[in-house]
Amino acid sequence: MTGGTSGRSTGRAVRFGFLGAGWIASRALAPAVHAADGATLQAVAARDLGRAAALEPEGRCYDDYAAVVADPDVDVVYVALSNEAHRPWTLAALQAGKHVLCEKPLGLDATEVAEITAMAVTHDRLAVEAFWYRWHPRTLRLEHLLAEGVPGRILGVETDFTFLGDYTGEFAGNYRLEPARGGGALYDVGCYAVSGAHLAVGPELTVEKATATLGETGVDLATSATLRVPGGVHAGAGAVVACGIAAPPRQVFRVEGEDAVLELPGDEAFTSWNRSSTLEIREAGGTVRVETFAPVDPYRRMVEAVAARVRGEDAFVVPLDHSAQVVTTLDAVRTTTAAAAGSTATAGE
Repeated sequence: MTGGTSGRSTGRAVRFGFLGAGWIASRALAPAVHAADGATLQAVAARDLGRAAALEPEGRCYDDYAAVVADPDVDVVYVALSNEAHRPWTLAALQAGKHVLCEKPLGLDATEVAEITAMAVTHDRLAVEAFWYRWHPRTLRLEHLLAEGVPGRILGVETDFTFLGDYTGEFAGNYRLEPARGGGALYDVGCYAVSGAHLAVGPELTVEKATATLGETGVDLATSATLRVPGGVHAGAGAVVACGIAAPPRQVFRVEGEDAVLELPGDEAFTSWNRSSTLEIREAGGTVRVETFAPVDPYRRMVEAVAARVRGEDAFVVPLDHSAQVVTTLDAVRTTTAAAAGSTATAGE
């Protein structure tokens, strides 16, 4: 049911089971599930049972992830583990007949995402990558404006996501700094920048050049790339994407077209959460329109949408086709920077 419905339309609350009780699970998803209409937090598994209990599930707490996957009272498994664990636990949950909401990145390469997609199709289950910004009303409005052709032929896109991580003290040894665990800026926040680029210009992007700055552990602390649309209505348009996990915070989502520029201004282009936000439309003739959006929790909207789809209702979820597009571009960027050993390289050199 990657693009369909589960056939279950009982109207009952959909029961979520969490794998992991770290920051994102405890600060964002657990409150979202508790507040959501049509969803309950049924079970949580964590290495520390105390942390699992702190999320206040209605059912059981486990110290074994497999126990949540096997729990007959769980409908949706939410995978909130470090990146290298996303694929195996998503596959295990799908194979057990559960629907899955998985933190980004869904897989570490295109092969892993294809494997997850095939498993979801085989077992007729939903698999959704938790690109939570996609459920924000401002992003949905941006998509509508793009679909309506408001910017005209797109000339260029800029998407940036950087933050200054503190990897000392309690954060020493963070998985973001471990190559074997899917660490690095490209996996952590570069996926947002690339997702935004694909959202703006469509499924095909090629890498023109890319640069990575590597840290002592070998992960990319920062990556930037120039992408190009190879064909179609926006052929030749460029997309400049940048990401970093040890850089001053910056978020940009700007689409420049022949007729108008669309921009999500401010410092929360991807992470607007329970705060008001705006969308700017700057027309070529000089007219500027600003649309304002009330504070909203996109995590809650994501949970409610996944629950609705599980019940067989019509609701937006990020399609696996988009996840495949994003990871394919991430693969190409990573290959280009690896070939250059951390220096600027041109694809094909």
